[in-house]
Amino acid sequence: MEWVEGDVLDVNALADAMQGIDTIIHAAAVVSFGKADREKMYQINIEGTANVVNVALENGVRRLVYISSVAALGRKKNSTIVDEATKWEDSKSNTHYSITKYRAELEVWRGFAEGLEGVILNPATILGYGNWNDGSCALFKNSWKEFSWFTHGINGFADVEDVAKAAVALMKTDITEQRYLVCNDNWSFKKLFDTIAEGFGKKKPHREATPLLGEIAWRMEKLKSIITGQKPLLTKESAKVAQTETIFDNTKLLKTLPDFKYKPLEATIKDACKKYMAQMSKI
Repeated sequence: MEWVEGDVLDVNALADAMQGIDTIIHAAAVVSFGKADREKMYQINIEGTANVVNVALENGVRRLVYISSVAALGRKKNSTIVDEATKWEDSKSNTHYSITKYRAELEVWRGFAEGLEGVILNPATILGYGNWNDGSCALFKNSWKEFSWFTHGINGFADVEDVAKAAVALMKTDITEQRYLVCNDNWSFKKLFDTIAEGFGKKKPHREATPLLGEIAWRMEKLKSIITGQKPLLTKESAKVAQTETIFDNTKLLKTLPDFKYKPLEATIKDACKKYMAQMSKI
């Protein structure tokens, strides 16, 4: 493997990196529910993806595997089951992250229409070891800090290594113009945070954030972030997501890749907690 530093907003750098390349896995994105990151998120997620598609077409790249998100399928206000056939609907329930991933997907579908082969992966919220100051890894940091709020909302979660394995497996096929959800399991946020807390040996969340209390909680976090200069543990958008109940159907990927098996989320969390604790012990 050759590691090359680059920027999806730098078209010349992309062109240099794509010389002689047959296949691209495009996973670069900003994941945030914070207002401060919104402008950068729109620019990188949408414009950056358009750049990748355009340069790939110009340089004769054959195949593109785009790592999108289940967020690109949109969120509904009421409980719902989401699969690959679910259509985007403009809704106040959609976050700005959802909007950027949906619009980025439009660029990828355009690329397919103009000659690129490839597939789109829509992972649920990704769990695993990484930079816990950013993205979904921050869920582990929140639990480490014994964030006390929980909701009974339901969401899908995916192991980061399973997402990578699915991307590589689909890259090696000739399947094109298809999307695949990657979701190990659907859990309540309460179960998720309880399991992470157990992995860290920390206190479990004990304050139920009803919709009203959730409104209070994110405002308290916003005020605290202004005072401390640190990112809030909860934002208006993440509080809204935590109240929704969405079930993701993970069967299409299993039917397409018969040898593929999802890792149990309990094992995903246990392994990640061990790595985060080892990281903290070095500080």
